[in-house]
Amino acid sequence: MRTDRTLTRLDRVFARLDREPERPAHLEIPRMSRHRTVLFGSTLGFYLAIVVAVLTTSWLVRLDWQIMFFRPYEQWPELHAFLDYFVVLGQRGPTAVMVAAWLGWRSWRQHTLRPLITLGVSLLLLNVTVGAVKLGLGRLGPHYATQIGSAELFAGGDIFPSGHTANAVVTWGILAYLASTLRTRRYLSVLSAVVALGVGATTVYLGTHWVSDVLLGWAAGLLILLALPWFEPLIAVAEAWILARRDELRTRLRERRAPVPVPVPVPVGVRPAMYPQRIPAVEEEPPVRKPVGTGRGAATVSATSSRTTAHLSSPKPHTVRSERTPVTPVGGRRPPHPERVSRNPSARPLAGG
Repeated sequence: MRTDRTLTRLDRVFARLDREPERPAHLEIPRMSRHRTVLFGSTLGFYLAIVVAVLTTSWLVRLDWQIMFFRPYEQWPELHAFLDYFVVLGQRGPTAVMVAAWLGWRSWRQHTLRPLITLGVSLLLLNVTVGAVKLGLGRLGPHYATQIGSAELFAGGDIFPSGHTANAVVTWGILAYLASTLRTRRYLSVLSAVVALGVGATTVYLGTHWVSDVLLGWAAGLLILLALPWFEPLIAVAEAWILARRDELRTRLRERRAPVPVPVPVPVGVRPAMYPQRIPAVEEEPPVRKPVGTGRGAATVSATSSRTTAHLSSPKPHTVRSERTPVTPVGGRRPPHPERVSRNPSARPLAGG
């Protein structure tokens, strides 16, 4: 009986991710090609044209007022509840957290910090460029407009260009920029474009932005995505520096966690177990000088020497000098002499003989 089950699309996706422990070697870092350069120049021209059209209060400003008076949220009120939640996809905080979580997991799987650093660089460029234009032009939004037909510039506002739209283009477009395969990059490019267009149109529907704000927001976000290849060398340097600091920190932590050997006090008279116990050497007896005489005295000395040699060669265990019984030579201290007459008081000769 076969027990194989049909793999779902989700199973195939996770199986593919499991086979990708490192960054694919075939994936090339995007370069500033001729095609990308042409797109960047065209988008920059469109960006400047929108700014000039608003500054000169051209037909684009009149279109802004016509759509504002049309009030789309009153024409289609049934979409209001859904679009209130959909516009969150353009808010910087929630979208940055979601995309950073995904790219963080990709960085851990691929053993590289490039996705997270690229996201940080793109958000930094977005805040600097869009924020500077917002504060510099100071345009008011539709709900705060004071003069009909006016561009409402330099009035202390911060609505031009649309931050929601530019953030949607950059945040979701960075996923397509960092895609692993060409097919995935195409799918994510279409998805990010749909989300960015939807967020921009939603802000116009809700009446929070002019049409010109949304157009400039699309152009501002696309300029950042197209300019990212110029920052790839900087991203590589930042990644190498961060990894070097991480390795230094790991080395320091390992050195701090390494156990320090503590010397163990050894009691007096006890040798450590790492050194072998030595058997005390047996001190040899001083050599016995042979006396001048011969005969019985010489025989006695020879017998003493043989007993000492037999004692040393015996298989008995050696003992310390202080524990051995002293050896006393047999007989008197003075060796006997054959010609010496014993002192017997009864054998003393009589005087006068």
